[in-house]
Amino acid sequence: MHSSVSDVFEQNLQEKKRLLQACQDERKVTTCSECEKMFECETRKAYVKAVYESMAKGEGGGFEF
Repeated sequence: MHSSVSDVFEQNLQEKKRLLQACQDERKVTTCSECEKMFECETRKAYVKAVYESMAKGEGGGFEF
C-alpha cells in the first residue's frame, strides 16, 4: 500500500475528528452519547465513516473486532 493513500485516509480522519470535537465543545458535552442528536448527527456519522475508511485504507470489506 502506497503511503500517500494511507496519508489521505489519516488526514480525512483527523479533519473529521477536529470537526467532531468542535461540535462537542459547542454543545458542551465530552462525548456524543451525552448529546440528544447523537443518532441523527451528520458530523458523528462522517467521523465514524472516516474511522472505518482509515482502518480499511481503501481496501473495503468487513471488519472483525
